[in-house]
Amino acid sequence: MHSLRRFMKTIKIEYFAILRERAGMAGESLLTEAATPAELYAELAEKHGFPAFESVKVAINDEFGDWNAALHDADSVVFIPPVAGG
Repeated sequence: MHSLRRFMKTIKIEYFAILRERAGMAGESLLTEAATPAELYAELAEKHGFPAFESVKVAINDEFGDWNAALHDADSVVFIPPVAGG
């Protein structure tokens, strides 16, 4: 298995629901060294005060993805929190 390489990449991120509220925006482009969506989410959680990601889903380039998938320059990542119903 290849180790995840660390280099700067630009990732386009979209936010929904509580994540959009916490970030104060619908999305952003971020220059990051995060190698996986899990690392990216941890970086964003620190920056924007996001909740723990246990129930958040991640999509990479319009397909649901794995939290440990490798991120590449120009990837598009969407974090989707659970929808509160009532």
